[in-house]
Amino acid sequence: MSTELGSTGEIEPRELVHFVTQQTRFALINNILQHPDQLPSMYELEELNLSVSDATVYKHIQKLIDAGIVKEVALDDDERRQGYPWKFYGLTEEGRKFLDDHNLLTAEETLQQIYETISDKPEKMVKYENAPRPAES
Repeated sequence: MSTELGSTGEIEPRELVHFVTQQTRFALINNILQHPDQLPSMYELEELNLSVSDATVYKHIQKLIDAGIVKEVALDDDERRQGYPWKFYGLTEEGRKFLDDHNLLTAEETLQQIYETISDKPEKMVKYENAPRPAES
């Protein structure tokens, strides 16, 4: 696929499945699913994907946003706290439906259980994990 998904109009489901199951993008989707609030910050996503650069994590999150699978949500200015993240990433309703329709959510509960067993998280990651998050509308 030579063009970004968001700019090509209607994408064939088969192409979108291939797009979201690319290794890094699928890892990021799984990171979102396994997060306690399903809204990790960029830092948390970077920490969970140490085998790729921070720039690569950011690039693939942007591609997932452009494709309508992931959304960026932010705390309102009055809810932001110094030293804590204020932007988070979660699945869109359409993204969740697409993943569910193509049996890509079947491991969601298992992913959450695995995440709960990670005991060597950096202190900053634990702090960010417990940061206030925007209420979903």
